[in-house]
Amino acid sequence: MPRYVAFLRGMNLGRRRIKNPELCAAFEEIGYTNVSAFLASGNVIFDAEDSDPDSVALSIEDGLRASLGYEVPTFLRSADEVRSIAGCQPFTEVTAERTGKMQIAIIGSNVDQSARDSVLKLSNDADILEIVGRELYWWPKGNFLDSQLDLNALEAILGPFTIRTKNTIERLAVRFLQAA
Repeated sequence: MPRYVAFLRGMNLGRRRIKNPELCAAFEEIGYTNVSAFLASGNVIFDAEDSDPDSVALSIEDGLRASLGYEVPTFLRSADEVRSIAGCQPFTEVTAERTGKMQIAIIGSNVDQSARDSVLKLSNDADILEIVGRELYWWPKGNFLDSQLDLNALEAILGPFTIRTKNTIERLAVRFLQAA
């Protein structure tokens, strides 16, 4: 049975508050099994009988809209994909000490060459960027909130995405997605 991670956008921000046990129950109502949530930022690990990721993501969005009453953009990755994201080291050439935490934007669709080129033009000494697969790796020099990187411009180029720290992805992979 396929194991997935749903990265939910905009969870526990503003008036959108849900506790992890309630979020897991919502996934179980949709029909998923072996459900766990990691942190309070919308990371849900689960098993699904359906092996079509697009169909699974759509059923999550429909199910959460019905149970929560609002849209929840869902970015789905298989267990193998999450392990690959966790192990990716796109900035091996960077030798300067950086105090910022590496961020990963989980993108909704494949990135074509034109979009990739446009995004990489935004890379600079303060915010280095790289795209690997359907993920944008972003390593700010300092604090995430102090960055001058225009996230709206990135979204205009890439389409919707949700961001997690690399550390979160690594911890999730170790805790929930050990290779079988």
